[in-house]
Amino acid sequence: MKSISRTIIRLASLMTLPLLAPPLFAGGATAPHTRATVGADNGIIPLPLAPIVPATKRLCTARMPSGLGYTMLRPGSGAKPAADATVLVNYIGYLAATGAVFDQGMQTPMPVGAVIPGFSQGLQLLAKGGVVRLCIPASMGYGAQASGPIPANSNLVFQVELLDFRTAAEMADMAKAHAAAGAQQDTAPQPK
Repeated sequence: MKSISRTIIRLASLMTLPLLAPPLFAGGATAPHTRATVGADNGIIPLPLAPIVPATKRLCTARMPSGLGYTMLRPGSGAKPAADATVLVNYIGYLAATGAVFDQGMQTPMPVGAVIPGFSQGLQLLAKGGVVRLCIPASMGYGAQASGPIPANSNLVFQVELLDFRTAAEMADMAKAHAAAGAQQDTAPQPK
C-alpha cells in the first residue's frame, strides 16, 4: 500500500513540476519575472453582477410621434405581431441615464399588450428575426412609479430580438388543444 502511495506521489510530482517551471523562450531563455508588474485584484465582485451598457448603445436614431425612440439594428422578415399577440423574445433592458442593466431574458414569452406601453409599441415594429433598440421615455415606461431596480421617472432602453410570435387566434387554438389533451389524460384508464 505504501509503495502505491509513493508511486502516486511521484507521478503527481512529475506531472506538476513542468507546470511550476518557468517557460522557455527561443534560445533557451526563461520568461522574465513579472510578479511585480502583474497583481491580482482581490476586490470582491458585487452581486448581482450589474453590467453597464456604453452610452453609444443608449441612443436611438428615429422617434415616433408617441415619443418612442428606436433604431432598427437588424430588420426581420414577414408579418409583425399585433397588440393581442404573444411574442417570444431575447431582450436586455437598461437605464438610459447610466446604462445599468436592470433586466434581461432569453427565449422569453410575453403578451404584447401586457407590457409597458413603449415596449408594446416597439414590439409591433419588429418582424421575425428582427432586432431593435427601443428608447422608452418614462411616460411610456413606469412613469413616476419606481419598479424594482428602476427609479421613478427613468427613461429606459431595451434591445429586443423577436424570435417568434403567435396571434391571439393561434394562442386560443393552442389553449383549446392543450385543454383537450388534458381532458383526454384525465379520462384515460390508469395503469394498476
